[in-house]
Amino acid sequence: MSNKFVKKSKFLSLVLRHKPEAIGISLDNNGYAFVKDILKGLNISQYELDYIVANDNKKRYSYNQDKTKIRANQGHSINVDLEFKEKQPPDILYHGTSTKVINKIFEEGIMKMNRQYVHLSFDYDTAVKVGERHGNPVVLEINSKLMYEKGIKFFISENGVWLTEYVSPEYIQIKKVD
Repeated sequence: MSNKFVKKSKFLSLVLRHKPEAIGISLDNNGYAFVKDILKGLNISQYELDYIVANDNKKRYSYNQDKTKIRANQGHSINVDLEFKEKQPPDILYHGTSTKVINKIFEEGIMKMNRQYVHLSFDYDTAVKVGERHGNPVVLEINSKLMYEKGIKFFISENGVWLTEYVSPEYIQIKKVD
């Protein structure tokens, strides 16, 4: 995506996940905004919005069935019900972070902070990329099988991000970053 579209995508993410009031809109209970309001608020065309949705490397956005509404797939700091269904996770999931918070994670666990869920990845490479965004990367291996067996719920978003409420230190191991 060109720099122009990356900037618009990041602003769209801010609006749909954290601050819909930034363009004077509100989200419905399921996190959707009307497309017509997004087009007006971001001053973009339907073509540009379709391009952003189709080419976003993280697949952050999805339309409703008739494409009259759009929402972010996960990562909200505002309370919305994305209608996730509980799902059994793979045995191991990964979490990318930076070395500067590793001690705190092993003391307190992985917390959702200002989001609705902790975000976990099915693949190691994605976790490395996430960790790099936060500084010197470290990848944590999560024993999601054991968590699930102990009754901890997992969900998966439309774009393949695994979600849970909290990861206790007992389920975490450091995976060496290559």
